Amino acid sequence: MSYPRMHVNELLDLVKREFDSVTSEASNFRSHKDEFDRKFNQQSTEMQQIRQTVIDLEKEHRRMKEKYEEEISRLKRELEQAPSGGAGAAASAGAAAPLPGVVPPPGAGAPPPAGANTAAVAGDQPPSLGRPGGNNVFGGIMAGQGQLQQPVQQSYPQQPPPPPQQPPALSQPPPQSQAPPQQLAPPQQPPSQQQQPPQQFPKEPYVFPEVDKISPELKKEHEDWYVAYNPQTNRRIDVDLLHTLEHNSVVCCVRFSTDGKYVATGCNRSAQIYDVSTGQLIAKLEDESVNDKEGDLYIRAVCFSPDGQYLVTGAEDKLIRVWDIKTRQIRHFFRGHDQDIYSLDFSRNGRHIASGSGDRNVILWDMETGESVLTLSITDGVTTVAISPDGRYVAAGSLDKTVRVWDASTGFLVERLEGHGDSVYSVAFTNDGNELVSGSLDKTIKLWELKNGSNNKKGGVCIRTFEGHRDFVLSVATTPDNQWVLSGSKDRGVQFWDKASGQAQLVLQGHKNSVISVAPGPVGGVFVTGSGDCRARIWRYYNL
Repeated sequence: MSYPRMHVNELLDLVKREFDSVTSEASNFRSHKDEFDRKFNQQSTEMQQIRQTVIDLEKEHRRMKEKYEEEISRLKRELEQAPSGGAGAAASAGAAAPLPGVVPPPGAGAPPPAGANTAAVAGDQPPSLGRPGGNNVFGGIMAGQGQLQQPVQQSYPQQPPPPPQQPPALSQPPPQSQAPPQQLAPPQQPPSQQQQPPQQFPKEPYVFPEVDKISPELKKEHEDWYVAYNPQTNRRIDVDLLHTLEHNSVVCCVRFSTDGKYVATGCNRSAQIYDVSTGQLIAKLEDESVNDKEGDLYIRAVCFSPDGQYLVTGAEDKLIRVWDIKTRQIRHFFRGHDQDIYSLDFSRNGRHIASGSGDRNVILWDMETGESVLTLSITDGVTTVAISPDGRYVAAGSLDKTVRVWDASTGFLVERLEGHGDSVYSVAFTNDGNELVSGSLDKTIKLWELKNGSNNKKGGVCIRTFEGHRDFVLSVATTPDNQWVLSGSKDRGVQFWDKASGQAQLVLQGHKNSVISVAPGPVGGVFVTGSGDCRARIWRYYNL
């Protein structure tokens, strides 16, 4: 009887020792975990402090840069006044002062939310586009039907040239071939001017006049649209209308599929897909699960996947939806932004999507998992994003007047492009990826040469500024052959610019309100426009 009892006691002791050992190991694990959590929280706090420090440094850098630019402008004015003196100095000082005709519309120099442009656009405005006190980047730009106030045309050429980066040759007359080296003043106009070599660029940017002021040989008119040609350039291309796509609300965005067969549009509560050849509606994508059936939900960005199977949409509800076009069903919701989504772009390999939001973040998403793989934060709202053709870089424009370019794999800031005088609303890489175009509320477009360009070692250089729009530039793009830059503006016009010379080739007036979005076809020859007049239009352009 005693033997079995002793055996049981030994077994119990053994079990107790095992239990104590496991308990000790668990205690050690808990101790290690607590230590790991403490270190992780400490490092996270340090990273937040570093991030805040970087943001503060960027703000301080911007303040210092603005201060230096003001000082440089003052010194330039003093140098310009020195040779002429007297009345010339007074005239120069007067030109540097703000002129009533060139003061930007209310809100143009600040984030456009809260209906900043209601003074410039009349008519019914979608409530969600101009919420008082809201964070809406586009504000009153995307208004509904209405007429724009005509700007004071004669005042535009008097505006001081905006860019520090603008090449001096664009704002100064070419030197006389016979002039002595010490001659600093501009040459006299009469007989000697005829002996000068022809100017490559006009002294002042060409601003297209109203249609009734254009001579018949310089325009082509149709029932509700017309094309006007720049008399200072040789006419090389022309435009015709293919299809008009009627919508029930403002058309916020337009995009071609990779094969060029389809066009997607985004408007209130839905995205549409049209056949380019026929203009027929192929699909209407609307999320029926949205709780608020009465309120507005504008689709601000659309983008096809490279294989054409999916359409990605970004909206005011902070969600990115990935639609399976064949089934008309949502495959993924990408959640992570805290404010409206304004721009989307797909990498050409189809693996990643870039999104930009008013929450000041650019997020790179994995298409398969729906997870964010990279978050890039800046100091102000992000209005536009683009992925380079080779997928190596992500560019973004912001309300802080700056274009940034990051390495898409590391998040390292490669370029910080400064020179616009107001918020940047659109960016696009050229087809070879060596250059970038940007459009701004300062009414200009800039062409930037990047460091990754094969012929450029300096990088981050503005090589050309395109001037001629009479209001905000809302959308820019380049044609597949890299010859032309397209731009859409709040002045209701679409302009074709010669990328090599910076000169406007023509202006297309085919919408009754702001041209919010332009997109060229991937194989050339066609482009599409979306407007506040509740229309998208597909156009054909061709060489003469």
